[in-house]
Amino acid sequence: MKKIFRGHNFPIMVLLIIGFSIIFYSCSQEPESTLSRIKKEGVLRVGFANDIPYGYKTAEGKLTGEAPEITKKILSEMGVHKIEGVFTEFGSLISGLKAGRFDMIAAGMFILPKRCKEISFSEPTYSVGQAFLVRAGNPKKLYSYEDVAKNPKAILCVMKGAAEMGYAQAIGVPESRILEVPDSSSGLDAVRGGHADALALTSLSIQRIIDSSNDSTVERAQPFKDPLINGKVVRGYGAFGFRKEDRKLLYEFNNHLKKFIGTKEHHDLVKPFGFTEFPNNITAADLCMEQ
Repeated sequence: MKKIFRGHNFPIMVLLIIGFSIIFYSCSQEPESTLSRIKKEGVLRVGFANDIPYGYKTAEGKLTGEAPEITKKILSEMGVHKIEGVFTEFGSLISGLKAGRFDMIAAGMFILPKRCKEISFSEPTYSVGQAFLVRAGNPKKLYSYEDVAKNPKAILCVMKGAAEMGYAQAIGVPESRILEVPDSSSGLDAVRGGHADALALTSLSIQRIIDSSNDSTVERAQPFKDPLINGKVVRGYGAFGFRKEDRKLLYEFNNHLKKFIGTKEHHDLVKPFGFTEFPNNITAADLCMEQ
């Protein structure tokens, strides 16, 4: 061994030892968690789909809606006082989160078993039923997903990546009669232009379109029957989405959220956006397990 350290070999061995030490030290360090980073930087990036009333930007550029306003409240209790919105089409929110484009989804996304396999969800913050937007007079008499399934000429419009696609397929609407669009505005245009006979969204979204479009050529299908799947009437429960590895962030966010949901302050905060129905005793774990 003495010969190995003689002459020119000695500096090489020293460098090798130093190099291995650096590699070992680097590998032994735990990467900074998202929670640690946002607390250090004081800002959290949220993905939103510009979908009123769930999460959207006003004409003045303010990020608001049910999900962003709750986010601001919960983050302030965590010591983080700024959120930055990253606009993403609804169908790309999960892939954008997983790719690191933002730290959390704040878009009123429904908790669905399929989505639970890809991301983690906070506890739900609201409950909502379904509705259809149809042309005035509802010419094809579509008052439920079942009505669409039974009519071979009916075309149903859904937002890409939204829960309504799954509902339609479960009821028996063939894919050939489902038109996917990137957002609700495109859905309104599809119905108005005769490319689809009904646009399926939550009751809140459909009512918002009716109220804001001031268009007498379209209307809300009433009375409407929520879909019945596997013997259960389907309702949507919205929540915040997190990367699977961000367990610390989800845990702390949830701790504050569970104390807030259902309080008078919570109700007063989201009522201006039309939210009046809440999860009660339904949990994220319950919704992720549903078949």
